[in-house]
Amino acid sequence: MDIIGLPMTPFVTNCFVLRDQGSALIVDPGDVTDELLEAIDGYAVDTVVNTHCHCDHCGGNAEVLKRTGARLLCHEADLPLLHALERQGMVFGVPFPPSPEPSGFLEEGDTVFVGSVALSVRFTPGHSPGHIVLVGDGFVMGGDVLFAGSIGRTDLPGGDYAQLLNSIKTKLLSLPDDTVVYSGHGPATTIGAERRSNPFLVGL
Repeated sequence: MDIIGLPMTPFVTNCFVLRDQGSALIVDPGDVTDELLEAIDGYAVDTVVNTHCHCDHCGGNAEVLKRTGARLLCHEADLPLLHALERQGMVFGVPFPPSPEPSGFLEEGDTVFVGSVALSVRFTPGHSPGHIVLVGDGFVMGGDVLFAGSIGRTDLPGGDYAQLLNSIKTKLLSLPDDTVVYSGHGPATTIGAERRSNPFLVGL
């Protein structure tokens, strides 16, 4: 399987395209760029997943769904954020079009497929009320929960620092140390590297 990271938006948000056996899954399309269109060219895009519904992670939903006919999935607790997408952008001075409604909602224990690859959903609130991550074989699409040397911010509406640390402890640090974390911003890292050196994880 291919995992392609595509930084986009003024927030330098990582959108990811996962490709396997002619199918593609798009995670967190903050925008629609030429690079994204090139990455999905020739692939059937069945599903778009928002790990959470901050504007920089779902601002491209409308255009991606229009171009691909894919279904949109997120956690129901982030639906108010999705509905406020345009207002979120206005706060930062970045215009985003409204998003279509999700086709369905993802919960802890659900499975998302791309080709022959199964991704397990884990519920990881704290950065936002309905944040989720997708866990595959040896990797996790982590959104804005855990970064290289840092963690997601909790000063936005619906953020909760204690809840975020608990999500990291129970849902991410329970993964093997060699698990690659594809974060919503910045470079990829591993669970082991963050366990050893991330200053926010001391004592977890």
